[in-house]
Amino acid sequence: MTRNEALVLIKQYVKNENSIKHMLATEAIMLAMAKYFNKNNQAQLDVDIWGLTGLLHDLDMEQFDYKEYPELHGPETIRILQEQGVSQEILNGILAHNSATGKARETLLEKTIYAVDPLTGFITAIALVYPSKKLADVKLSSITKRLKELRFAAGANREAMQSIKEVGLEFEQFATIGLMAMQSISDDLGL
Repeated sequence: MTRNEALVLIKQYVKNENSIKHMLATEAIMLAMAKYFNKNNQAQLDVDIWGLTGLLHDLDMEQFDYKEYPELHGPETIRILQEQGVSQEILNGILAHNSATGKARETLLEKTIYAVDPLTGFITAIALVYPSKKLADVKLSSITKRLKELRFAAGANREAMQSIKEVGLEFEQFATIGLMAMQSISDDLGL
């Protein structure tokens, strides 16, 4: 599947603009993470697979009330994408991003998307408290400070974000990569 084909599917299944922005932010960070791992670990990761996993991970979010039925979030996307012939690596990553599916996070991609998913909303929430409401004004120090404030963005899964340590990254390094990736598409995100 190409990125353009993925965007067509997203427009078919996801109508909420903020949800689409979250998917774009997740794609951007996943791409940045794959590039980081390729450069620093001499891995040979397929950057396109990482990007598509991030872009498509919430394709089913408007198909049902996923807060009431969290275990369905992921499997419905898998059903849709299997019809499109999407690679098993992408499907596994999508299943692993939601712990309610029961899919163990085994691969680097699976562990990374689990941490990336809540980071996008957390960084967005930080940008929105600034008068400018711009990602350009967000600093790493704000991210690390707000991480400790449990009332701030209380729905953001801090444990998931900090699970990035499982792949050998400190949270600060991960947050820097994520922030820079989101800043690089700030116009698309409206931030």
